[in-house]
Order: sequence, then structure tokens, then C-alpha cells
Amino acid sequence: MSDLGEVLRQCMRHWPTGVTVVTSRFGTSRHGMTVNSFASVSLHPPIVVFTLAHATRTHDLVSQSGLAGITILSADQAALSDRFAGRIAEDGDRFAGLETFELATGAPLLTGGLAFLDCRVRSSLPLENSTLFLMDVLAARQGSDKRPLLYFNRDYHQMP
Repeated sequence: MSDLGEVLRQCMRHWPTGVTVVTSRFGTSRHGMTVNSFASVSLHPPIVVFTLAHATRTHDLVSQSGLAGITILSADQAALSDRFAGRIAEDGDRFAGLETFELATGAPLLTGGLAFLDCRVRSSLPLENSTLFLMDVLAARQGSDKRPLLYFNRDYHQMP
């Protein structure tokens, strides 16, 4: 009998998603990771949701600070997605050499994205290996008008 989690992973490879980088800051520490488990939940009030694995620095920073920045990546930012997906070690500086900015909370956002959300934790739901974060959007800004970076079946794609 197959592991249901692995079957779900294989099924979800057929669900195309956009690609985001979730970042946070606590004190002098900052970190981020690529996330595609991201969705808008409500426009009034503005709420989004994402999950982060427990064993990540980004999870620790969001939990400690209660804030997160979300950069929605453009089609030409696949290398940036790879960088924040772990091509640079979990304990390395994923921001090295990158231009960032802030909106309301001080969470770093990555220049060149399609859109930017600055959020505060509304609530969190601990799961076995990750935490689901429900986030109030405190500030938002549109970025470039390029096409989005898409992820489907373990690879990046672009809209025609």
C-alpha cells in the first residue's frame, strides 16, 4: 500500500501554482524561503495563508516576529526561486547581493517581483511537520507587469 502523503504529492504536481518567496526578520536576523502553498483567503479584511515547514529558519522568524513579507515572483526570477528554495544552505545568507525594500513591518521584500504583501500573523495552526499561517495583509504594492513564474510538475513554466 502506498503512502498517502506521497500519492498526494504526485497528485498536486498536476496543480499549477504561482511562486512566492516568504521572508521575515526578527532582530538582526532575516531569512526567506520559496513557497507555493500560498493563497488569498479574504479581500475584506485582506487575509492570505501559507505553510512553512517547522525545521526552517523562516518558520522560526515568522513565529518569533509575527510578521512576513511575500514577494510574488515574475517569470524571469526562477534563479531567485531556486536560491530561496535551498540552493543556498539553510544557514547561509540568501539575501547576499540582492536588492530589498520594506513596506510597513520591516519584513524584507525582493525587488523585481510582480507584487508585494507585508503581513502580520492573525493566527497559526501547528500541523505535524509544518505550520499554517493565516496572515493579515497590512500593506500591498504591485510591482512589475511581467508574466508570473509558474510551477507545474516539478519544473518552472511561463504563460504564453
